[in-house]
Amino acid sequence: MVSENGVADELALDVLRQEIAACRICRDAPLGGANGRLPHEPRPVAVISSRARILIAGQAPGLKVHETGIPFNDASGDRLREWLRVDRETFYDRDRFAIVPMGFCFPGYDAKGGDLPPRRECAPHWRRRVISAMPQTELVLAVGQYAQAWHLGAERRENMTETVRAWQAMLSRPNSPGILPLPHPSWRNTGWIKRNPWFEAELLPVLRERVAALLG
Repeated sequence: MVSENGVADELALDVLRQEIAACRICRDAPLGGANGRLPHEPRPVAVISSRARILIAGQAPGLKVHETGIPFNDASGDRLREWLRVDRETFYDRDRFAIVPMGFCFPGYDAKGGDLPPRRECAPHWRRRVISAMPQTELVLAVGQYAQAWHLGAERRENMTETVRAWQAMLSRPNSPGILPLPHPSWRNTGWIKRNPWFEAELLPVLRERVAALLG
């Protein structure tokens, strides 16, 4: 998957992309047994890159992303691109951004009409393999609590707010790549952003500066 000089092998990544596109474990081998089966046909959505220095580690596709096969192709994506200060063309350039959610498929809705959490089968089966296949990554944007739990492990704070509030410590950690925790850009988090003005005043300028530098 990775060449001797530490560069991702594009041919091997193509094989990995094809394997992910064909994945049906949440339908055919759900962790909860037959009753926990994904209720619709899986459509894995991920952008794996041999060149992108920025990895967006999200949660799971929403319905619109499931229907189009394009990650963050919704209002949340509009807000995320505004946070990053990049246009759609740049955002969807595979040489600039890798986009790998914790669950590759739309998980469906809960009883209240909200998106269910990422499928439990996905990350244990795929994530380490996918992340190790992209050694060029220099910055991980850990969007939401599930991505933060996986990428930060014991460094994660007691809740999402405190984890994001500790962004400076997370970003300056000695390990590579750097990790910047973010809330989910869903419009449901508008109230959270208003209650935490430091996010826009302090974190976003650094995020934009770091992204611009890595995009070169």
